[in-house]
Amino acid sequence: MVLQYIMEMTSIVLAGGKSMRLGRDKALEEIGGRSLIKRVIERLSLLGNEIIVVTSTNHQLPDLGVKMVFDSYPGKGNLVGIYSGLKDTESSHSLVVGCDMPFLNIALLRHIMSLSTGYDVVIPRVDDELEPLHAVYSKKCLTPIEATLDEGKRRIVDFFPSVRVRYVDSADIDKFDPQHLSFFNINSEADLERARTFLESEAQ
Repeated sequence: MVLQYIMEMTSIVLAGGKSMRLGRDKALEEIGGRSLIKRVIERLSLLGNEIIVVTSTNHQLPDLGVKMVFDSYPGKGNLVGIYSGLKDTESSHSLVVGCDMPFLNIALLRHIMSLSTGYDVVIPRVDDELEPLHAVYSKKCLTPIEATLDEGKRRIVDFFPSVRVRYVDSADIDKFDPQHLSFFNINSEADLERARTFLESEAQ
C-alpha cells in the first residue's frame, strides 16, 4: 500500500450561520451529551491540525479552546466564512467543514487532504451534488473569492472557474464512508432526531 503525502493544513469550522430552519443556534445543540460544534472540534483534533472557528460578531459562542475569527463581511454566507478563515491562516491549504456535521469521517478527510497537491480546491461530489463545506481550499482562492463577492455573487462554486479544482467522486468516497455520514448535517428537528437515533444505535 502506497502512503499518500498529506501536507500540513489548518482546519476551519464555519459557525456563523443564522440557523434559520432550526430556529435556534444549531452549533450549540447537543447530541450524545456534547454540542455539535464540540463534536466537530473533537473529530478534527484527531487530524493534528490547528483549528479555527469562523463566526459572526453577533454570534455568541462559548470558549471552545481553539482560535476564533470573525467574518470579514458579516451576513453574506458561507463563501465569506471560507474567505475569512483562509485570510487568517498561515497554511497554504485549509480543510473547511460546517459546525453541524457530527459524523465526520477522519479517514475520508485525510484522503481528501492527501489529494491537495497541485489543486486549489478538493471537493467531494456525490450524484452531481457538491459538498463545499467538506472540502479543502488553498490561499490562492482568496483573490478569486474577493472578485466573486465584488460581483455580488455568494455561491461558493461561483469562483471555481478561476482556480484548479479536484473532484472526489462517489466511488472514491465509498472506500472510506459508504454511508456518506461525513456529509450529514443538521438543519431541522428531524435531522437532530436522526443524528440522536444513529448515535443510540451505534451505542448498542
